Amino acid sequence: MMDNEANNEQHTTNNKPKYLSLSGLEPLVVTPESNFINVGERTNVTGSRKFLRLIKEEKYDEALDVARDQVEGGAQIIDVNMDEGMLDGAEAMVKFLNLIASEPDIARVPIMIDSSKWDIIEAGLQVVQGKSVVNSISLKEGEAAFIHHAKLVKRYGAAMVVMAFDEDGQADTYQRRIDICKRSYDILVDKVGFPPQDIIFDPNIFPVATGMEEHRLNALDFFNATKWIRENLPYANVSGGVSNVSFSFRGNTVVREAINSAFLYHAIKHGMNIGIVNPTMLEVYDEIPKDLLEHVEDVLFDRRDDATERLLDFAETVKGDKKVDEAKVLEWRSHALQDRITHALVKGIDAFIIEDVEEARLASKKPIEVIEGHLMIGMNVVGDLFGSGKMFLPQVVKSARVMKKAVAYLQPFIEAEKDGKQEFAGKILMATVKGDVHDIGKNIVSVVLGCNNYEIVDLGVMVPPEKIIETAKAENVDAIGLSGLITPSLDEMVYLSKEMEKQKFTIPLLIGGATTSRAHSAVKIAPNYTHAVVHVNDASRAVTVVGNLLQEDSKVYKEQIREEYEKFREQFLKRGKKKNFVTIEDARKRKFKIDWSTSEITKPKELGIQVIQDFDLKKLEDFIDWSPFFRSWDLHGRYPDILEDDVVGPQAKELFADAKILLKRVLDEKLLGAKAIFGLFPANTINDDDIEIYDEDGKVKVTFLTLRQQLDKREGVPNFALSDFVAPKDSGVQDYMGCFCVSTGFGTAELAKQFEANHDDYNSIMIKAIADRLAEAFAEYLHKEIRTNHWGYATNEQLPNEELIKESYNGIRPAPGYPACPDHLEKKTIWKLLKVKEEIGVEITDSLAMWPAASVSGYYFANKEAKYFGLGKITQDQLVDYAKRRGISNEEAEKWLSPTLAD
Repeated sequence: MMDNEANNEQHTTNNKPKYLSLSGLEPLVVTPESNFINVGERTNVTGSRKFLRLIKEEKYDEALDVARDQVEGGAQIIDVNMDEGMLDGAEAMVKFLNLIASEPDIARVPIMIDSSKWDIIEAGLQVVQGKSVVNSISLKEGEAAFIHHAKLVKRYGAAMVVMAFDEDGQADTYQRRIDICKRSYDILVDKVGFPPQDIIFDPNIFPVATGMEEHRLNALDFFNATKWIRENLPYANVSGGVSNVSFSFRGNTVVREAINSAFLYHAIKHGMNIGIVNPTMLEVYDEIPKDLLEHVEDVLFDRRDDATERLLDFAETVKGDKKVDEAKVLEWRSHALQDRITHALVKGIDAFIIEDVEEARLASKKPIEVIEGHLMIGMNVVGDLFGSGKMFLPQVVKSARVMKKAVAYLQPFIEAEKDGKQEFAGKILMATVKGDVHDIGKNIVSVVLGCNNYEIVDLGVMVPPEKIIETAKAENVDAIGLSGLITPSLDEMVYLSKEMEKQKFTIPLLIGGATTSRAHSAVKIAPNYTHAVVHVNDASRAVTVVGNLLQEDSKVYKEQIREEYEKFREQFLKRGKKKNFVTIEDARKRKFKIDWSTSEITKPKELGIQVIQDFDLKKLEDFIDWSPFFRSWDLHGRYPDILEDDVVGPQAKELFADAKILLKRVLDEKLLGAKAIFGLFPANTINDDDIEIYDEDGKVKVTFLTLRQQLDKREGVPNFALSDFVAPKDSGVQDYMGCFCVSTGFGTAELAKQFEANHDDYNSIMIKAIADRLAEAFAEYLHKEIRTNHWGYATNEQLPNEELIKESYNGIRPAPGYPACPDHLEKKTIWKLLKVKEEIGVEITDSLAMWPAASVSGYYFANKEAKYFGLGKITQDQLVDYAKRRGISNEEAEKWLSPTLAD
């Protein structure tokens, strides 16, 4: 079997991607990020009686309509098969492909030339447009014929489906499947020189629940063979004809659809990325009744000796019941139009919104009235339920998805009437400030405000102040909302407030994001701007705050906010003056002292830098801490208890189920890329607060600077700095330290854009939240690997995930920008030491945010007495000392350390 590292590298060689690339008039590139590629099956004379009749009667125009319907229905490849005894297959194939070539709406997708006869395949290859797929060739006629056909396919520039079929017949067991595929692959790659990414294996889908003992493993063997192919035959793809699996249940549509759907779901999970599927013969996997699904999956996975008998018996009880079940589920569809639209918005159901909106449009004088009437009536119900705590944030975002789909449908009608213009409650500019890349919270607030009829101008992330000012003027916005996650973002917000004052703005300024606070807004921002400054700490408050700020008579509310902030600022500054601080010299005298003569120090097993490319994200699933995930959606509580919470439990369960579905897609389809780099080095502390990092010859590579607590504590309580956990150079003890960067964010932005393009903010936000959780899980996973393997100071550690989350282990991994070391500039030193950007492509912005956003960096300290702490406030004398140590001006130092300054 191919090792993991080789498997992880299977999509790139010499930095050039190796993906299956096909084309009609448009390209189709099958990447790890691609969804399942559906091959349309209705232009196949062996699978469609209607198509066979049309071809026999030479009604090619109508036959083209069959192809057109497939493309319009979402088929990304169309399978053309002319294998019928009474047809001249080669002539029919050539004629039909030539006709397709003259129909751009059909010819835009690639063609699969499907035949069991080589002369028909070759006739098709000679006329087909673009890069096609041959379906199929195999070893059934021996190696010589196989090689001959493969060379011709290669010469014609096509990809090909290779059947698991050899001289002894079709592969019908797991071992036969993988043996034939391995043999075929080696011949094609080594002897023919066929591009491995252009090989698509079909490991044979056979019917299940036939009652024959030898067929019990038909589905399971296919799943396992598919997984083996994807892991062991680099770049190869896997396909299959799904409807075969349910052949035993012809006549029972309910069971047949359930089998097809469950089989396809698990086949995709095991690596099948292409297939011939009839969408009308599929049920939504999550909507298969649980009792039916259990019986079906018992058969597919051979979980019981009597699985087939039980499914046959159960099938009789559901035969023909589908319409009754659907009638119950869709009872709301018989309600009045407004009730249907409101129901769809409240429940987040988008399946019927277009037809309902069209009905509303036809009944209205102007299409804009549908938005201002029907849709806003529904969204007002959503807003009321959200405001009263009966709906939660994830549900509101789902409602927004339905709303966006409806508005997108109406937009062309509105634009056609030039004077049509929606009346919004106000226009809000939203932006994540310069240097900052995080936007989950901002996007949630935008969606919630959009649901309440506010027009949103979203400038995205890393937005310079000049662009915010310029856009606010050009768009004549009613308010500006700023978001930021890292501490340098706070200074950007301060700067913008001053600039708004200078340019005589009068509109409200909203402040939000993880590092922002009421204190910072009141103390640092509000004094610079004579108009309203409001800190919005969560999305649920945004609608109320904006509504109050933009109401006609908002003067009283704005004055009230200003008075509150002035009072808060006064009290805050008084509180700060009550605290006593010691000088930096005295703080160093009070440092945390370790007895280095007895302290246990372990030399890392592997010194130096190591890089991990294309990490398998499946290894991280058990390391995920889900509690912060729920907080990002404004659902507060600790996982798993939150799932049973009396108030938010039901919504938390629904959100968690959706997250798990998308996470499975991410893991199974490899939608996100993960990389890491870390280094372990000899190290010693010098001058109390600095840590020198050495190469193996003892030469200084870099120096990390740390900051020390200066609060005047009671006798005997130390003033910590991270340098206290590394042996001083003058102790004569050689110590060690590490640093790292992990990222699971490669591909996140692209996926989010795809979801947004489909008006799906819910999954756009969800993918970012999941990527963040995976990044933290990667940091936790890698730290465990460091402790137990690479450094090896805790080789016997056996801790469950709950204990890892509680950090019940020796050693710490603090991160620059966080409480123990709020100095973001230290990231530059990590990037310089590890060559992070060059090795794994994670960059840092001017404000030292990491990009991709789902990234984590930090240090490794191994001493068993190392602990996390908060730096707290520091004084001017440490600021001056720090600036001198770093070789920068006091002003530059203040820019980075201003949030920590006591005065």
